[in-house]
Amino acid sequence: MSDSAPHKVAIAPKLGRRLGLQHHVSDGFVLFDVGTQYKILETIGTGAYGVVCSAVDNKTGKHVAVKKVVQAFNAVTTAKRTLRELKLLLHFKHDNIVGIKNIIQSEREDFKHVYLIMDLMESDLHHIIRSDQPLTSEHICYFMYQLLRGLKYMHSANVIHRDLKPSNLLVNENCELRIADFGMARAVTQQPEDHKSFMTEYVATRWYRAPELMLSFGQYSQSIDIWSVGCIFAEMIGRRQIFPGKHYVHQLQLIISVLGSPSSDLVSSIRSDRVRSYVMGLPSKSATPFKQLYNKATGPMVDLLTSLLRFNPAERPTSDTALKHPFLSGYHDKEDEPTCHAPFDFQ
Repeated sequence: MSDSAPHKVAIAPKLGRRLGLQHHVSDGFVLFDVGTQYKILETIGTGAYGVVCSAVDNKTGKHVAVKKVVQAFNAVTTAKRTLRELKLLLHFKHDNIVGIKNIIQSEREDFKHVYLIMDLMESDLHHIIRSDQPLTSEHICYFMYQLLRGLKYMHSANVIHRDLKPSNLLVNENCELRIADFGMARAVTQQPEDHKSFMTEYVATRWYRAPELMLSFGQYSQSIDIWSVGCIFAEMIGRRQIFPGKHYVHQLQLIISVLGSPSSDLVSSIRSDRVRSYVMGLPSKSATPFKQLYNKATGPMVDLLTSLLRFNPAERPTSDTALKHPFLSGYHDKEDEPTCHAPFDFQ
């Protein structure tokens, strides 16, 4: 990638504290049973499926991240998610996708947890957006370029991430960005038998969810991720979520309030009779210009944002096309935007 990265960003102090091999997480203690190779330092993140700590690899002296997947095999859903993420991380080799260095399981025969040794990234885009430090157009451009560069590689492997959001975009103090958390990823060709089953398993944060997932348009594609990228882009520009819906209906209302009412052709493609009737009954709404929402955004920023946040998924650019947008011209280099060596096999 280009060496002309913007100035460094300040990383907020990490959470947690050193407590031997036990590390304080919110109101409890989590044991990291990783043997002697890794010296656990402090907690840097928690989530529904585990805890992440920074550590030192005693063999190399380098800092790494240790992700503890809690109760990895306690339920079929968790086991599948863990295995899927492991396989994907081992398949991918890209600057903008988090890399896996080692996998550790407890020496106990009845082990319940799995430890993933990964690249250490001190923060994530969510915390940077929420901080009070400046986030310049140059920062935003560099983050967007890296996100789309990683997405081009991922999509070339026929993989849809399905859970892109600022907290899943890891960042270090040099502004290097890597996509993480592939537990919800699916193959492009892996279509659900029905919309309800897809939405039952689709638990990504509502605010970044593409409208075709809510309106049951039919086939789903990489454009799901492109919509999420647009939401993230808008959030970096405005330092707040663009569609912070409180529930399903409110989410749809917010989208329509900005993009305007979907076209009649698009509405007719909604498979659910109930959803189609609801949308047809809504009052007609004209689009709100993005320049009106983000008056400090440059023309190229507004143009790219407009292309990413299209109601019709067929009208959104691919990640490869988006990389060629004038806003990213300072970083775009087709010779340094690789595709994956082979499609990923989800079987």
